[in-house]
Amino acid sequence: MAFVSGRGGRTPAGWLNRQIARPSFQDFANRWPILRGFAHRDGAQIFDIVQGFVQSQVLFALVSLDIPERLMDGPVSVDSLSLGLGIDARRTELLLQGGAGIGLLKRRRNRTFALTRKGAALVGVPGLKQMILHHDVFYRDMQDPVALLKGETETELAGFWPYVFGAKGDIDPGVTRTYSDLMADSQRMVARDTLATVRLDGVTHLADIGGGSGAFLAEVAKDYPEMALTLFDLPQVMASADERLSRVGLSDRIARIGGSFRKDPLPGNADCISLIRVLYDHDDASVDALITKIFAALPAGGRLLISEPMSGGASPDPITDVYFAFYTLAMRTGRTRSAAEIARICKTAGFNQVATPKPRRGYVTSVVTAVKPG
Repeated sequence: MAFVSGRGGRTPAGWLNRQIARPSFQDFANRWPILRGFAHRDGAQIFDIVQGFVQSQVLFALVSLDIPERLMDGPVSVDSLSLGLGIDARRTELLLQGGAGIGLLKRRRNRTFALTRKGAALVGVPGLKQMILHHDVFYRDMQDPVALLKGETETELAGFWPYVFGAKGDIDPGVTRTYSDLMADSQRMVARDTLATVRLDGVTHLADIGGGSGAFLAEVAKDYPEMALTLFDLPQVMASADERLSRVGLSDRIARIGGSFRKDPLPGNADCISLIRVLYDHDDASVDALITKIFAALPAGGRLLISEPMSGGASPDPITDVYFAFYTLAMRTGRTRSAAEIARICKTAGFNQVATPKPRRGYVTSVVTAVKPG
């Protein structure tokens, strides 16, 4: 049989796909033990994708109603939770049963429910609850994903994260605080994974560009007590940074500089510059310009540290190439890039010794490091 590639033609892969898609083949597969396992597994996995939006909404309801916190001290009955929530007992049980179905809760005797290990972790991960509650904005942006892909929608996320548009002095202080708090809560986990992936031995002065209220530098300060630290971010963020760093006793330890990396000079006395969850907020031209600017600011032998969720590139990732890819698309300014792509950008700017160490948890963050030639 001759196969022709191209739209409307026939290829070996196309022929096989059409055979698998035939109802008669599916009937045949379900009759044979060897094929039946594949057919059932594929069907279950497809349905798991189909119901994914319901799972996320069940999670949203559990967190909105503080169900995990209500179960932290031990199992609670459906009737007791129903009274506390002000929701009909049958519907309360429906939600709890769903929570057990997705592995966050477990059902006990006498219609009581308790937390699983995963459910308890949900309470303990810094910033996770706030991130889940914030997803109501993302859900609305994803209501019509085809329109989103075509660029036909005005997304809410673009308004939630105003800094990526280079906004100046007219940002609402309430938005500033929401932005800074959400970033700081999630940044601790990113910081710990980053510092577990790379060592900063030999660095005397680290400048964190776009560092928000200083969550990353606060973690660096714990591991490297002798290192000089500078936080660089927009002037509107400095009030939140002052407050947070004062609260953790680091006001005198971490210098703060208010400015925009687009138009203001970067700190020029640092031998290492970090970009923690910065690049994926911005378009290609802004990223290229920023990396070039950092290269110019660093001394010979200076290091660049980049840490953020990255695309799997040639090996698509089930989280970063789904969640983060569409999240950044809804933000309308940036995109997820693979470690290989970021490495190429660094090399183009003049860096060498570019490394992409294996991430601790790729769904939290991946790392690229580079050195300015001496």
